[in-house]
Amino acid sequence: MATPRRFRYSPWDGTQQGFDLDAFDVLESMTDDLLYNGDVNSALRRMLQDGLTDRNGERIEGLRDLLERVRQQRAERLASSQVNGMFDELATELRDIVATEHRAIDRAVSDASESGNARRQDLTSADAFDRRMRLDLLPDDLAGQVRSLQDYDFTSAEAAERFEALVDELRSQLLRQTVDQMSDAMGSMGPEELARVKDMLAALNEMLAARARGDDPDFDGFMERFGDFFPENPQTLDELLEVMARRMAAMSALMNSMSPEQRAQLQALSDMLLEDLDLRWQVDQLGSQLRQMFPDAGWSQSYDFEGIDPLDLPGALSAMTDLADLERIESMLAGAVQPGALAEVDIDRVRDLVGPDAARSLERLKDLTDDLRRAGLIDVHEGRLELTPDGLRRLGRNALAQLFRNLSPDLLGGHETERIGVGHERTFTTKAYEWGDPFHLNITRTLTNAVRRRALDGRDGPVELAAEDFEIDQTEQAVRSATVVMLDLSLSMPMRDNFLPAKRVAMALHALISMRYPRAFLGLVGFSQIARVLKPSELPEVSWDFVYGTNMAHGFALARRMLAREHGTKQILMITDGEPTAHLDADGEPRFAYPPVRATVDATLLEVRRCTADGIRINTFMLDADRGLQQFVERMTALNRGRAFFTTPSNLGDFVLVDFLEQRRAAVRDR
Repeated sequence: MATPRRFRYSPWDGTQQGFDLDAFDVLESMTDDLLYNGDVNSALRRMLQDGLTDRNGERIEGLRDLLERVRQQRAERLASSQVNGMFDELATELRDIVATEHRAIDRAVSDASESGNARRQDLTSADAFDRRMRLDLLPDDLAGQVRSLQDYDFTSAEAAERFEALVDELRSQLLRQTVDQMSDAMGSMGPEELARVKDMLAALNEMLAARARGDDPDFDGFMERFGDFFPENPQTLDELLEVMARRMAAMSALMNSMSPEQRAQLQALSDMLLEDLDLRWQVDQLGSQLRQMFPDAGWSQSYDFEGIDPLDLPGALSAMTDLADLERIESMLAGAVQPGALAEVDIDRVRDLVGPDAARSLERLKDLTDDLRRAGLIDVHEGRLELTPDGLRRLGRNALAQLFRNLSPDLLGGHETERIGVGHERTFTTKAYEWGDPFHLNITRTLTNAVRRRALDGRDGPVELAAEDFEIDQTEQAVRSATVVMLDLSLSMPMRDNFLPAKRVAMALHALISMRYPRAFLGLVGFSQIARVLKPSELPEVSWDFVYGTNMAHGFALARRMLAREHGTKQILMITDGEPTAHLDADGEPRFAYPPVRATVDATLLEVRRCTADGIRINTFMLDADRGLQQFVERMTALNRGRAFFTTPSNLGDFVLVDFLEQRRAAVRDR
C-alpha cells in the first residue's frame, strides 16, 4: 500500500515562492494586444518579442532582450581575446626544451673534461659540436622545429620527456577539434590510443559510405565500440554528424581568423602530427563529407579578435566553438515567429553561454502556445490559432478586472436598496420563512436553527425540523434590462489612441453581464461609414475600419431594431470621438461629408427621436470631444433625455461600468 502524501500549511509571509507562470497569466498579459488587434497569432508573436511578467513579478525576457544578451556575449569574447599569441606558449616551451638540452650538452662536455680521458673528451666534444649545430640550425617555423626535434636524439632525459609530452598534447589538441571532448584517455596519445582514434574515424567514414550506397549503417554497433569518445551521447547518426560538423567547422573558422603566417604554421603542424597511422587521410575524408552534408555549418566563417589576452590552441578552438554556437542561437532566435520554433534551440547551450536567466526565459517562452492550448483557451482553426469560447470569456473577465481595478472608489459604492422581491439574484441575506415567501431554503441556517433549538430544549437524538426553523435566502427583485453598446470603429479612434480603451469596455461589459446578470441582454454594434451588428465571439477580432465616416444614424437604427425584441429597461451606450459625418441616402448608400452636412445631422436626429419614442435611453461617452461633437450631443440629449459624458481613454471604463450598474439599480428602485 502506497504511503499517503502529507502536506503542511503555513500562513503566507511574503517570502514563499508563489505559483509558476500559467496559461491564464499569459492570456492576461496578451489582453490589450488581443483587444487592439484581435489576432492570437500576432499577439503571441509580439509577446515572444517583448516578454512578460509572471504572477511572482519575475520578468520573463522576450526574444528582443535575449538577442541582445547573445550579441553582447559574442562581442565580449571578441573584445577580450586575441589569437595572435596562440603559438607563443608552444614556441616558449620549445625554447625551454632546447635550452635544457644545451645545458645537458654543456654538462656532458664538462664531465668529460674532468674525467682526464682524452679519447672521451674528443668524442664528447665532437658530439657536442654536432648537437649544438643541429639545435642552432632548427627551422624558424614551429612545425619545422617539431619535425627536426622528432629526429633528434636528446642528451637530456628531461628534455626528451618534455618534448614527447608536448607532441602528445599537440596531437591530442588537434584531434579534439575533430571529435570534441573525446575520452580523457586521449590525453596520453600513445600508439594504442592513436590506433583506436583511427579505427573510430574509419568506422565513421564507412557508415557514411554505407548510407551513400543505400545501406543501413550500424550506428548502435558504432556507439557500442566508440561511445566513450562522445559524452554528448548522440542518439542517431545524424546527431553525431552534426556535432562533428560543428567542431570541424570551428577549426576551419580558427584557420580563417589567423594571419597567413599563423595559418601556415597550424596547417603544417596538423599535417605533420596527424600523418601518423594515416590519421590525416581519415580526417580529410570525414571533413570533405561533412562539408557536403552541412554546408551552412560556418566553414568559411572568420572572427576579428580585438582583445589582449592570448589564446592557446585549446582556448582558441573552444572560443571558435562558443562563437559559432552563439551565432547559431542568434539565428534561431531571430527567425522564431512562434513559440514552438524555440524547441529547436539547445537550452543547455544557452545556459552555458548566455546564463541561467536567459535559459529559464527561453524554456518558458517555448511553452506559451502549448500552455494556452492545454488550458483550453486557444485552438487551431484552419491553420490559425484562435480563442476558444473559454478563452473569449477569460478575455472579457481580464478586461473587466482591469477596469474595476482602476475604478475610482467614490464612483462605485454599495448603492443599497431596501426593496426586496422575487428574483434570481441573491442578496446574501436571510430571513425567517413566512407563508407566501418563495421557498429558497438556506440549508445551513435552517439546520443551525434546529440544532440550537434542540440544545435549548435539552433533548438528545436525531435533529428534527420544525416550521420555525426554516430560513430562506432573500433575492433582489427581478429586473430585465437590455443594453446595446455602440462602438465607434472609424479611423479616428486608433489615430487618437481611443480604440483600445473603448474595445476593452465592450469586452468588460459582455463579461459583466454574462457572469453577474445572465438574464440581461447586451447587443453590440460597430459603426464607421456604415454600421453592423457584432457577435460577442467576434469582439476579440474586431478592429477599426480603414474608412472615413461616423454613421451614428445607421448605428442607432440597428440598435433600435435589436432592442425592439427585448423587454424592461432599454438603453444605448455610445462610445465615440467624433460628430456624425455619414448617413445612408434613399438608396441605402453611405454618404460622407466633413464638416457634417445638414442631411447627415437630420438623419441622425431622426433616429434619436425614434429611439426616444421607443423608450430607449441614449447615453453618450465622448472621447477627446471637440466643440462640434459637444454641440451635437447637447442637441441629442435634449431630445432623448439621456446623459452625456466628456471622458478620456483613462477613465472611460469608470463612467461606462458605473452607468450600467447604476441603470440597473435605478430600475430596481423605480419598480
